Amino acid sequence: MDIRGHVILVDDEAMVRQSTEQWLKVCGFSVDSFACAESAMQAIDENFSGVVVTDVKMPGMDGLELLREALLKVSGMPVILLTAHGDVDMAISAMRKGAYDFIEKPYVPERLAETVQRACEKRRLVLENHKLQQNLVSMSGVDARIIGVSPAIQRLKRELVKLAEQDTHVIVYGETGTGKELVAQCLHEYSHRKKHNFVPINCGAIPESLIESELFGHEAGAFTSAAKRRVGKFEYSDKGTLFLDEIESMPANLQIKLLRAFQEGVIERLGSNTAIEVDLRVIAASKVDLRDDDNFREDLFYRLSISQLHIPPLRERLEDVPLLFNHYLKIVASDHDKNPRTLSVHDHSTLMSYQWPGNVRELKNIAIRFSLDADLSVADILMASEGMSHTSKIHSKELSLAIQVANFEADVIRDALSFHQGNIKLTMEQLDLPRRTLNQKMIRYGINRNDFKC
Repeated sequence: MDIRGHVILVDDEAMVRQSTEQWLKVCGFSVDSFACAESAMQAIDENFSGVVVTDVKMPGMDGLELLREALLKVSGMPVILLTAHGDVDMAISAMRKGAYDFIEKPYVPERLAETVQRACEKRRLVLENHKLQQNLVSMSGVDARIIGVSPAIQRLKRELVKLAEQDTHVIVYGETGTGKELVAQCLHEYSHRKKHNFVPINCGAIPESLIESELFGHEAGAFTSAAKRRVGKFEYSDKGTLFLDEIESMPANLQIKLLRAFQEGVIERLGSNTAIEVDLRVIAASKVDLRDDDNFREDLFYRLSISQLHIPPLRERLEDVPLLFNHYLKIVASDHDKNPRTLSVHDHSTLMSYQWPGNVRELKNIAIRFSLDADLSVADILMASEGMSHTSKIHSKELSLAIQVANFEADVIRDALSFHQGNIKLTMEQLDLPRRTLNQKMIRYGINRNDFKC
């Protein structure tokens, strides 16, 4: 059986401790049990990947002291308190001080296992985030420019480094937002042309009437608004790299001139008959396969496609999402002189369940909003970006069932509190929930009753 998580169990009552340990082991957890908090503290350190489950009332160091000392020793360590019925108010207060959750005795075994599982997932995520931060710090070279550890992105980086040295023309394929220009920049920066200009131009963003002048330049008087000579992108990128983004949108008449420039290594400014030699590398980027594009010249395609790179969409390398997200959180935090926000288990699950139609560009935008607004979860931002209200029900197939259910439950509680203007008693009655259960869910979802008072 796979280990679901590791548990440090603390209870001074031998029979209770033994029965709880047996149940957790049956549920697939690895358990180290202790009769006193002092002994348990010796087993808690930064590398411990599990959680602490402790009774509150014990001789010597009690559960609240253990909570305090454990959090001082390991920030964010999930500590679950086992409390008697009369200690519920105290337990709620303890949760505000950092306890992960509390379970009232006599506890329901299934609920204990469920709570421990969630806590273990949170601890695992914290350790993964810490490892991600370490990886980001240690990265250098192309690894620091193109973030990712998935097999697909590792293969892309190997091919990129190899092509950078070959100085051939390259076509970079990738969906919108995958980072085609970044790949082109890396091809330039790791080539012998790196000391010369990298010149990007978006072929789809320039009006057809201006693109020839942008590429080849013009002499004064070449056309009505040409008041003085202008150097074009081809000439400006001499001995460097010219990046033609969205080359599939290049007008047909210009494709012929591009082909001549690539074949002969010369250009002419508009309004001039003088041939200008240019030595440059061309990197073209496209969202579509140019081989299948009837509007793209076949001879130009073969001239450019000496080498090709394919950037995988983000949905095909989801294992890179946490690393990328933390990378942008760190950048935003540094820019605003603040500590990076930490992802919750819910945030992490949302990131991994989403399909990222906008790829890395979309992820970067979500990370920026998440970093700057501590009141928003990742799910909140994704819902807002899709034009849905905060309290709307989620029916997105891009979120897992567990996340959709959790978001729906949180919205129902918010609606009830709003309707009753923050009155807990009336909210309990409407939702048919015990006070303790409602409190737990409000804490879990970060809901404050004061926000709904008039």
